Amino acid sequence: MKTRVILFDLDGTLLPMDFHVFVKAYFGEIAKRLAQHGYEPNALIDGIWQGMYAMMKNDGKKRNEEVFWDTFVTVFGEQARADEPHFERFYIEDFDKVQAACGFDPKAATTVAALKEKGFRVALATNPVFPSIATEKRMQWAGLNKDDFELFTTYENSRYCKPNLEYYKDILSQLGVRAEECLMVGNDVSEDMVAAQLGMKVFLMPACLLNKDNKDVSAYPQGDFDDLLTYVESLL
Repeated sequence: MKTRVILFDLDGTLLPMDFHVFVKAYFGEIAKRLAQHGYEPNALIDGIWQGMYAMMKNDGKKRNEEVFWDTFVTVFGEQARADEPHFERFYIEDFDKVQAACGFDPKAATTVAALKEKGFRVALATNPVFPSIATEKRMQWAGLNKDDFELFTTYENSRYCKPNLEYYKDILSQLGVRAEECLMVGNDVSEDMVAAQLGMKVFLMPACLLNKDNKDVSAYPQGDFDDLLTYVESLL
């Protein structure tokens, strides 16, 4: 079946990063901001992790945003809901400081543009554990913006997370396409290559490889952005 849609992961794919360096910088900045509002840094970080784990296990009954805040409130009490604007201000005013923990590859934007010029639909299938504003900022760090994508997943508009196959099924439903019409591009073997189980084609970008289970990746088409374009050409 003809490939019509290219799905891109963001962190470690379009936006180069060492995941652990990014997480350390992110938590450092948000803890610094929220300490001004009474949140002890270690407790805050633990609470955010609990919210993220809850989103990863979301069964689809609620949006990820609701799951996160419901979990966060169980840790810090109802006052936490009133503090949500402080988190929003962090993303508006301080989150850009975390960009220093990331790399940059100009070919990310040129590759997305080239694929769209060839007539492909392009969507951003980034794990939806961040609010839209944080996802849009990370796009910008990669030299892209929301208008470059037909769809991008955030915790406001998603009910599942990777590697749950329901996450990918939800994207397929929103785009109105079949799995066989899609190519998923990502750096995480467990979270991105799992899309192949639905019948999607997959392409691994190993520059910032995440492979927590040490799986054999030799069978996956893989390489850099130039290799990706060559692979896509082979699909035409």
